[in-house]
Amino acid sequence: MTFSVTVLGSGAAIPLTHRNPSAQLINVHEKLYLIDCAEGTQVQLRRNRIRLQKINHIFISHLHGDHYFGLMGLITTLHLLGRDAELNVYADPRLEEIMNLHLDASKTVLNYPLIFHPLNTEVSEVILDNRFIKVTTIPLKHNFPTCGFLISEKQAKPNIRKDFLEGKSLANSDYKQIKSGKDYTDEHGIVYKNEDITTSPRLPRSYAYCSDTAYDESIIPLVKGVDLLYHEATFMEDKAKDAEAKFHSTARQAAEIARLAGVKKLLLGHYSARYKNLQALLNEAIEVFPESMLADDGMTIEVWPV
Repeated sequence: MTFSVTVLGSGAAIPLTHRNPSAQLINVHEKLYLIDCAEGTQVQLRRNRIRLQKINHIFISHLHGDHYFGLMGLITTLHLLGRDAELNVYADPRLEEIMNLHLDASKTVLNYPLIFHPLNTEVSEVILDNRFIKVTTIPLKHNFPTCGFLISEKQAKPNIRKDFLEGKSLANSDYKQIKSGKDYTDEHGIVYKNEDITTSPRLPRSYAYCSDTAYDESIIPLVKGVDLLYHEATFMEDKAKDAEAKFHSTARQAAEIARLAGVKKLLLGHYSARYKNLQALLNEAIEVFPESMLADDGMTIEVWPV
């Protein structure tokens, strides 16, 4: 089953010809979730051949423009394409006012239900819980109400052994009972222990998205042990004072959070436009946390537990 992250934008503040501002597409079991939606996001979605209509949930970390200026365009495009399925947007409550103002000014009546879910950026809370995933907010330390998002895959059910199934004709109810952990009794009264006829499912996967934030160790318990951590790295360490003043992080600080949280891999992003060559940021992070990598527009990362 798929669990992947596609980077649609890895830059900070302003769009560049080679790097877009923040947006990521998460695919879990072919269900698509969009995190942040900066200017140009829908173009990036098309460039990466992602079906816009399959996106049903959009999470906006905060209301700085480089994280949501593309949302109104995407909402309108979905309307023009004839969407009728509901679209859920999770964000600062003021975003609903902003979107409604745009719709009212353009006299647009959407073909589909647009449902807003207000976020409380002061506390960590579960904002989505469905069959496949649970999404929990991560309060971040920025100069504006901001939160990140932890996407945790649900534990899969046990797999039924193929050698056990050979020569047997099980009803659907039998499959469900075995997968729920129950023993199986055949038509002759022979009891098969569940642990003898199933194999353990793979471990559930997890991804944490920490957008704009100053260095803040309080997030460590929330992201501890995740398979992949995205953490902003706007500056290098020689600009640490700038990072502190603007409530951003350096690449080294992002790596320190990854190290202390014991994550499997670190994905750096949200780079300042001043950096043309990103290798120096990566080198800075690797010194602290070797399993670091650079986010790059258009890249897709498969999330697998180690």
